[in-house]
Amino acid sequence: MESKTQKNKPLSVALRALIEIGFIVFLFYSNLLMGEYDKTGNGQHKSLAWALGDIFTEGNFIIAIVAAIIGYLVFEFLRKKFN
Repeated sequence: MESKTQKNKPLSVALRALIEIGFIVFLFYSNLLMGEYDKTGNGQHKSLAWALGDIFTEGNFIIAIVAAIIGYLVFEFLRKKFN
């Protein structure tokens, strides 16, 4: 008989992966937004709506997802290696 914990394991692994990838994407976009308000960024002279529109582009989204997946895979590798 399969226990309830073993039955939910694939779901919990997938949920953890989504949470970790989402957090990496959040950090990526927050870093971009902070860059808009740096001394050289245009965010100081324009509105927050402009800054959000400037960072939420298709190219940035693709970079964020690819970087997040690579980051997740590296952390999983290290977690398994040193666990």
